[in-house]
Amino acid sequence: MRVFPWGFWLLCVASAPARGDSGSKARSCAEVRQLYGAKGFSLSGVPQAEISGEHLRICPQGYTCCTSEMEENFANKSRSEFEAMMKEAGRSVQAILTAQHRSFDSYFQDLLNKSEKALYDAFPSLYGELYTQNAKVFKDLYSELRRYYRSSNINLEEALNEFWTRLLERLFKLLNPQYHITDEYLDCMVKHAEQHKPFGEVPRELKLKATRAFIAARSYAQGFLVGSDVVRKVSQVSLSQECTRAIMKLMYCPHCRGMASVRPCNNYCLNVVKGCLANQADLSTEWKYLMDSLMGVADRIDGPYNVDTVIGTIHMRIAEAISNLQENKDSITSKVFQGCGNPKISTKGSSSEDKRRRGKVTLEAKSSAQALEMLVLDAKGNLTALKTYWITLPSSLCSKKVMASSASDDKCWNGMTKGSYLPEVMGDGLANQINNPEVEVDITKPDMTIRQQIMQLKIMTNRLGNANIGNDVDFQDTSDDMSGSGSGDSCPDDVCGKRLSKSPSTRQPETHAIPKQSGHGVHGAGSRSLPSASLLLLLLWVAAIAPQHLWR
Repeated sequence: MRVFPWGFWLLCVASAPARGDSGSKARSCAEVRQLYGAKGFSLSGVPQAEISGEHLRICPQGYTCCTSEMEENFANKSRSEFEAMMKEAGRSVQAILTAQHRSFDSYFQDLLNKSEKALYDAFPSLYGELYTQNAKVFKDLYSELRRYYRSSNINLEEALNEFWTRLLERLFKLLNPQYHITDEYLDCMVKHAEQHKPFGEVPRELKLKATRAFIAARSYAQGFLVGSDVVRKVSQVSLSQECTRAIMKLMYCPHCRGMASVRPCNNYCLNVVKGCLANQADLSTEWKYLMDSLMGVADRIDGPYNVDTVIGTIHMRIAEAISNLQENKDSITSKVFQGCGNPKISTKGSSSEDKRRRGKVTLEAKSSAQALEMLVLDAKGNLTALKTYWITLPSSLCSKKVMASSASDDKCWNGMTKGSYLPEVMGDGLANQINNPEVEVDITKPDMTIRQQIMQLKIMTNRLGNANIGNDVDFQDTSDDMSGSGSGDSCPDDVCGKRLSKSPSTRQPETHAIPKQSGHGVHGAGSRSLPSASLLLLLLWVAAIAPQHLWR
């Protein structure tokens, strides 16, 4: 008869609900009430002491200080807070890239401005009417150079050729005022100009060096803007419903369980965040290629392409060319007369010959090579630090924002209670989340916004790669608010395929579009040509469908 009461008592104890910290008295919910109120929610209906948690849908269903409404509010709050963390992290990267762009852009524009000012200051006294009557020709040249750098849809080589043609026509007339020179005669003279080389080797040398320098500078500056824009757009990608639940469980369920002082286990946090940012981690490969490509072009700018010397001395090369024409005026005029015939004698006459200056031009250029070297060193340091941004983002968020405990802590929040966290940490990227124990991730459905940004990175990397070898690749930017770019149709396969065989002095800018819904580009090395849009769409389709068959 004594067995029954004891057995009945043991059965009752075994069936009693467990508490976070054993004790017969319900614990106070004062800490949770304080937190809940601090987050901006009303304390109406918030328990004063723990209640049974069968109503919970995200947190463990033990004794709790959270009602269903509180759990839902905390879930929404955790979502907005985590998205804010992402944007804050992204803004710091954007700030670095934007600052690098601003520094280089300011340096380059200043270089061009100083060259133009030096020309305006020196040429009137050096050349008299040769300059004053043709000032617009020089002004137009610098305007075209700026337009190209700012990504207007112009052909830089054609702009330079046009400048030398216009200058030759104007100067030939001024140097031969005794003749009546018609437009038809000038056309004939221009046809023979390449053979006679009235400006010496300056046009050819300047075209070769200036185009390489401008191509590199323009692509380099735009690379920073593209990188910043990609980070901005990716940082705005919303969390999935599954991720919201996982973030809520990570950040606020310990409060509901009366464990406000218990920090999340580090590996637990990593699995949650890696699952939530699986698509973002897939940016890493192309992001590294972009950073490497920017550093490669930076070395060219401060090395073989010598931007400081080339851009900063444009006015000096023009002066050298004019001096060549002046010194060889009689010889060149004779050759033109032989090829085009003798023009008629002008009845007006002119005394401009007496107003012309002769002799060697001695212009000086102030070097800013040291400033460029410092810019490049600073940029390379920042780019190196940013290379691993996407794959180190989870650990950065866990340690600095979520404030996870140390990896060896066995008294941390593991998603259920206070203890150690046993599951292994998942790898990076979407494909590695198939067995993520904390976040349900559909690896067959990549985020299309992020895939579009991966394409943007590929296109920009390809552009930088071509700039690294002196090839000009233009593209039209159709994104919402990117700062200016060129325009044009996508590059035909027969043009893209022959890209590397073109001489830098005769090439035409190749054109690629950056679409909103799809794109085309290449991975990594700049010498690779861009695949067609249809091929990229096919690759995306395969990437999305193949995992479904593998899973089956």
